[in-house]
Amino acid sequence: TTARAVPIQILEPGASSRSPKLDNFVPNDRPPWYILAGLFSLSGVLVVTTWLLSASAAIVPLGNWQRLSPCWFAVCAFVHLVIEGWFSLYHEVLLGDQAFLSQLFKEYAKGPKETSDISWMTTSQCAWRPSQLSCGDHSLVLSVGQIYGDVLYFLTEQRDGFQHGELGHPLYFWFCFVFMNALWLVLPGVLVLDAAKHLAHAPSTLDAKAETAKSKRN
Repeated sequence: TTARAVPIQILEPGASSRSPKLDNFVPNDRPPWYILAGLFSLSGVLVVTTWLLSASAAIVPLGNWQRLSPCWFAVCAFVHLVIEGWFSLYHEVLLGDQAFLSQLFKEYAKGPKETSDISWMTTSQCAWRPSQLSCGDHSLVLSVGQIYGDVLYFLTEQRDGFQHGELGHPLYFWFCFVFMNALWLVLPGVLVLDAAKHLAHAPSTLDAKAETAKSKRN
C-alpha cells in the first residue's frame, strides 16, 4: 500500500488563512490545563513507579542518577508507544473523537510541527520505541537517536518558517513545541556525556582489575 501523509496540524477556526479545511473536526470539550494536568499526572505516576522498582529489582545498588535514567526511558516509552500509538491506530477518526488521548493530540497539534507519515510513525514505534524499555544496555544508542530525531524535528520546522502554528504563542509554541521537545535534547545529552565518561574510564578500570587479578595469582 502507498503511505499516506496525514497532517496533524489543527488551528482554531479563523486563526490563519493557511488552516486546512477539517469537515469532521470536533473542538475539545476539556480545557488545555485539564489535558496537561492529566498528562503530567500519568507521567508522574510512571516516574515514581519506575523509581521504586529500580531499587527493588536492581541486582547491585544504584545511585540516584542511575535510577533516574530508567525513569526517563519509561516516560519515553509511554509517550511513543501509548500516545503516538493511539494516533497511529485512530488517526482517521481522531479529529471527531473526544477520548482523552484524542483531545491531547488535537491540543498538541496547535503548535508547530511537520506533517506526519502514518506508515513511518507506526514502523518507528514497532521497531525503535520498544527498545527504550531495555535502556540499561542501550542508553547511549537510544540517546544519540533521540538527539538526532529532535534536531531533525526542530530544523525541519525552522526550514519551513514555523508556518504550522502560531509563532511565539506562550502555550503552543514556547511550552509545547520548544520546552517539551527540548527535553529530548537536554536529558539524552546528559546521558550521552555520562556514557562517554564511563567509556573513557573503562580501559583504566579493566587494567586495574587485571592487575588485581594478576597480583592475587602471584
